[in-house]
Amino acid sequence: MRIVISPAKKMRVDTDSFPVESLPVFLDRTEFLLHRLRQMSYAELKALWKCSGQIASLNWDRLQTMNLRKALTPALLAYEGMQYRYMAPSVFTAAELAYVGERLRILSGFYGVLRPFDGVVPYRLEMQAKLSSCKAKDLYEYWDADIAGNIFSETDCVLNLASREYSICVSQHIPAWARWVTCVFGERKNGRIIEKGAQCKMARGEMVRFMAEENIQKTEDVRSFDRLGYRFSAEDSDEKAYIFIKE
Repeated sequence: MRIVISPAKKMRVDTDSFPVESLPVFLDRTEFLLHRLRQMSYAELKALWKCSGQIASLNWDRLQTMNLRKALTPALLAYEGMQYRYMAPSVFTAAELAYVGERLRILSGFYGVLRPFDGVVPYRLEMQAKLSSCKAKDLYEYWDADIAGNIFSETDCVLNLASREYSICVSQHIPAWARWVTCVFGERKNGRIIEKGAQCKMARGEMVRFMAEENIQKTEDVRSFDRLGYRFSAEDSDEKAYIFIKE
C-alpha cells in the first residue's frame, strides 16, 4: 500500500532535523522545469504563480540561486501547510518515520513525486499552473502517466489523501489491476456531504499520523479512524471511497 498526499505552498529549509536519504526520482525532469522557469520574466512568473508581489519576489530570488543538489531539506519537513502541521512529522518516532518512509508519497508539480526523505529546495509551482513548454501545454501533460507509473510500480493499492488538483495526475492513469481508494472528510448538511478545505487538510494530516501510529497495513483498517470528530460512514462509503463524517 502507498499513501499519496498533496504538497503545500509554504515551504521551509531544515537541513538539521533528519538526514536526506535520496534525490527525487524525476530530478532530471525537475531540472528541465527549472530551466523553463528561468526563461520567464518576473511579470510572467508572477502571473503564473498567481500570488502577491512579496511572494513573487521571494520565489523570483529563489529561482536565481536554486541548486537542486545542495542544502536540501527532506520533503517530509519541507512543507508547512495545515496538513503537515497536523501530521507533525517532527515528533514521529523512529518506527513512525520508517512507516511513512516506506509508504507515503508526496505529489508535486515541480518534482513529480517525492518520497519523504528525498532532498528538496523551496519552490513555487502548483500542479494546475499553466506552464507550457516545447513538450507539453501544461504540467498535467508534462507529467502524463509518469507519476502514476512510478507509484504503481511499487504497489497495487493506493490510499488517496490528496486534493483533486494533485490526485488527478494519478487517478487518470490507474492500471486495471490496481486499487485506488479515496478518503473523503465532510459534514452532512441538508442531505448532502459537504467538504470544507481547511478541515479536510487537517483531517488528511491527522489520518497520516493515525496510520503511522497504528502501523496500518491494509486500507480497510483506516475505517477505524476517529479523530477530530470524524467517524467512518459505512452507508455512504464504497470500495473506492471511504467517507468520514463529522457530526
